[in-house]
Amino acid sequence: MNLRFKKSVALLGAVCLSIAGLAADKKPDVFKPGPAASYKGHQKQGGFVIAAETCVTDQQAKSAFGKVNPYEEGALPVLVMMANEGKQTIDVSRLRFRYLAPDGTKADALPANEVKYLKAPSKPRVGPGPIPGVNRKKKNPLAAEEIESRAFAAKMLPAGDSAYGFVYFQVEHKPGSVLYVSGMREAGTGTELIFMEIPIQ
Repeated sequence: MNLRFKKSVALLGAVCLSIAGLAADKKPDVFKPGPAASYKGHQKQGGFVIAAETCVTDQQAKSAFGKVNPYEEGALPVLVMMANEGKQTIDVSRLRFRYLAPDGTKADALPANEVKYLKAPSKPRVGPGPIPGVNRKKKNPLAAEEIESRAFAAKMLPAGDSAYGFVYFQVEHKPGSVLYVSGMREAGTGTELIFMEIPIQ
């Protein structure tokens, strides 16, 4: 093995290690919303705060779902943030979410694992049709792992703690709608908190 070949191998190894190091240093994007009370659409009951915000634009969806915009595929994501500023642990394992529109439209939240079965709204065809004899299966965008991994999944909210996640509705978003939330209880006493209606613009 001549000296020039040895130097080339050593240089190639150094480049590979450098690339591997850069890949290891690159941290994945972490989706994390602000405090519940910092959102315009929030309500407070004692020391318990709930905020909600729709996710309809591509820009909104990008930080949470990457290239997928669930709303364009038939599922309206609503980001829910909760904060327990009181002294009692709050049981949120039996939450009920309902979308209420000004025109009377109502929709209950879908289980996150069922969102992938929704059908996207019909869209007008643009350009020529498919090539005869070619069968192209499009990957279901609503099957993206972020749909379930970003879903609201908290069960208990101890004093001083907070939680967030998405709930999904099969509905077209209308301005002036509210998110109806019920089922919160004080873990120690079992006393149910009064429902909340959070405006979601």
